[in-house]
Amino acid sequence: MSVHPSGRLVLVATPIGNLGDLSPRASEELAAADLVACEDTRRTGRLLQHAGISGRDLLRLDEHTEERSAAVVVDRIAGGATVALVSDAGMPGISAPGERVVRRVVEAGHLVAVVPGPSAPVAAVSASGLATDRWCMEGFLPRRGSARSDRLAELAGEERTMVLFESPNRLATTLRDLVGVLGPDRRAVVAREMTKLHEEFVRGTVAELADRFDEPPKGEAVLVLEGAPPPAEVDDERIRVVLDEARAGGASTRDAADEAAHRLGVSRRRAYRLALDR
Repeated sequence: MSVHPSGRLVLVATPIGNLGDLSPRASEELAAADLVACEDTRRTGRLLQHAGISGRDLLRLDEHTEERSAAVVVDRIAGGATVALVSDAGMPGISAPGERVVRRVVEAGHLVAVVPGPSAPVAAVSASGLATDRWCMEGFLPRRGSARSDRLAELAGEERTMVLFESPNRLATTLRDLVGVLGPDRRAVVAREMTKLHEEFVRGTVAELADRFDEPPKGEAVLVLEGAPPPAEVDDERIRVVLDEARAGGASTRDAADEAAHRLGVSRRRAYRLALDR
């Protein structure tokens, strides 16, 4: 495919609540775009109207149409068009459609530009009062089954601050599940209605928040979780005790080292060296 030099994809951040957060540059890029790809054409249409922009072609690009619409976007860019990509709120591609579109455009050799701006996870972390030097985005948890239980188990040992999205109707269930895997005393923050009139940051332990949000709140919530404390240092004598227990149960030197490494969270090399010393 020949690459037209003027065609490009522009990722445009849109307000997460307050329409006043639409930046002048975002308005300029949306006004200049030949095509605006968006999750909800009605919602984006209202945003464009608020910005005084009319006559833009809109392309539906949501989780159900992303693959098909990505092909349209690539074709339009190949023909020299500027395509603006927006989500319903915040940055496209961050717990919203857009990732596959960006990948297809990059693979086709076209330019991708970005207009940064409002972001729910960044806003929630910055106002949480929890550690902000290292944090991770978890998005929406799986809803049920082993996928959900496995993900929750992974979160239990995560030392970075974590950011989750949750619907109001499922917030109480998720908080109760987190009490079970993280313990009741892990600190957390529920951020809701951010940038809107009734913006609220509710801080407490996961157990306190589970009680507080037993009834569904208004609006989707961003949940910020304190990371796990670093594991306590395990001295050699503790490892030797576990090695001896495993060997007494009939385990080989190698298997005893594996068991000690697994139970105590130490490296297998360290456990095996101490096993050999025994």
